[in-house]
Amino acid sequence: MTAIELSSYAGLAAMTLLTMNILIGLIMSVKYNPVRNWPHRRINTFKIHNWTAYIALAVAVIHPLLITFSSTAKFTLVDILYPVNAPKQPWINVLGALALYSLAFVVVTSYFRGELGRKKWKTLHFTAYGTAALFYVHGILTDPNLKDQPIDFLDGEKVYVELCLLIVIVAMVFRWRWQLRQPPPRVHRPKVRSPQPQAAPPTAPGR
Repeated sequence: MTAIELSSYAGLAAMTLLTMNILIGLIMSVKYNPVRNWPHRRINTFKIHNWTAYIALAVAVIHPLLITFSSTAKFTLVDILYPVNAPKQPWINVLGALALYSLAFVVVTSYFRGELGRKKWKTLHFTAYGTAALFYVHGILTDPNLKDQPIDFLDGEKVYVELCLLIVIVAMVFRWRWQLRQPPPRVHRPKVRSPQPQAAPPTAPGR
């Protein structure tokens, strides 16, 4: 097995983990209870969500580094970090590099969400959807053999990436429809105290 093939498999593994991570995140966002609903087990979805992100980032880093061990690809570490002048598919690899840096941003900001505060962290966490889009586009457009061959959208690896993308899109649509069915948030207004009746002025004695 060549270094390029190992890199391709690592990319698919990172894609799988990222897809799982997004799906778990969407499940958590609708407050799905695995004890009350299927599979009727106590599952720490928060912990699984975190670890799939950590492992996905680690595998995503390994994915391009393996190419540097190929004698035919002729990629250097600079080509991995800044692939604008990469020997093969430079702009497609730029998308991959952006996806990797974006994933690192999502993971790091999530790790420090306590310091950032929930509101700020949640705003930054929406970057995860852009990260997934970059990963899927990179996976679909890249030539796994690095030979600049035309894209075969019916190739087994491409079909797998396309299927992951489709699953995430369908899940996002269901999440959006769930959000539309939720009642509007209640507005808590401060209670207005009724005015206290004033006491009648004392009357003069003898009247």
